[in-house]
Amino acid sequence: MLTHKGIWHAVDALAARHGLSPSGLAKKAGLDPTTFNVSKRVSREGKPRWPSTESVAKILEATSSSLGEFVGLVGENGDNSGPFRVPLMSLSDAGGDGQFNDSGYPSGSGWDEVAFPEVNDPDGYALEVCGDSMTPVYRDGDLVIVSPSAGVRRGDRVIVRTKSGEVLAQQLARKTAHKVELASLNPDLPDRTLDVEDIAWIGRIIWASQ
Repeated sequence: MLTHKGIWHAVDALAARHGLSPSGLAKKAGLDPTTFNVSKRVSREGKPRWPSTESVAKILEATSSSLGEFVGLVGENGDNSGPFRVPLMSLSDAGGDGQFNDSGYPSGSGWDEVAFPEVNDPDGYALEVCGDSMTPVYRDGDLVIVSPSAGVRRGDRVIVRTKSGEVLAQQLARKTAHKVELASLNPDLPDRTLDVEDIAWIGRIIWASQ
């Protein structure tokens, strides 16, 4: 049976078989690099999006693969085997318009993707640290995995986006009905206190590659 999950598994498996990421496979086939991004697989309304027959034909041609081989990958294992792929974006780009929906979940076409074998949160996404604003906890080039659906508690390291578009990576020091107090991860930078009404969303950092 050709399922939405199975078809996308086949795309990912075909890419991995040729030593490529899904975005690398798209480039090799002459497609937009974001064609197979995780954020493109479901609409903003939560409806499944399927790869087009044209895009499948192009990746088969680019990899000299047959349709039979592709269908075989669909049935190979459409579950959660292998690395878990999550949307990826640079932290410096995360403040742009349209990168997240109102609940803090990835949206738009600006996302790439990366595989993480230890992440099992289907809502998780990765942000790449830029610069030294979070040293010594996180350094330039580190990837942090954020869960927009996880609850946050005092002491959690979090990503906070304000309604003005500012994106902060800090530690939650205290949260009241009206204020959120954030402790800087870099001792050379100041702590922050924000009004709750000025915050768009808060996501908990659940994992990091260091």
